[in-house]
Amino acid sequence: MSGKKVRPGDQRLPFDPAAAVPDAGLVFIGRIRSPWPDLDACPKNLREARERGGGGAVELDPPWRPGLQGLQAGATLLLLYWMDRAPRDLIVQAPAHRPAPAGTFALRSPARPNPIALAAVRLLDIDMPAGRLHIDAIDCLDGTPLLDIKPWLPGVDLPSGAQSPA
Repeated sequence: MSGKKVRPGDQRLPFDPAAAVPDAGLVFIGRIRSPWPDLDACPKNLREARERGGGGAVELDPPWRPGLQGLQAGATLLLLYWMDRAPRDLIVQAPAHRPAPAGTFALRSPARPNPIALAAVRLLDIDMPAGRLHIDAIDCLDGTPLLDIKPWLPGVDLPSGAQSPA
């Protein structure tokens, strides 16, 4: 279980999800490069990262670079990444911005049984041979493992009746 300090209102699971028999085999396809070296410096979300000028990059490992074909600067991408330094055993959390504790699945916190994060980012530039994508912002620590990249498709990704953010 995580050795991280528990806040008043936090509840831990009675087991460590990381020690469970794996259900799926995941492969890291690269790393995210960010200006955030440690938790104290890292923004809490993408809005804050953008406000602070938190651009970044995605570095894809060589076998996965052909998968970048078809991407173009200006595209919105969905990055799925593994918050490898987040606790996995918090099931109820008491974040400072909420008046009362909430279940992990009601929060965007990186602390979760499977610390998978999602970011919608703008692709600024791409270096295909190097497998490097320059992005407008990111809210994770430098070196965070990358799980996947998907194009954001407004006609597919917005639920019926939802409005696109301005």
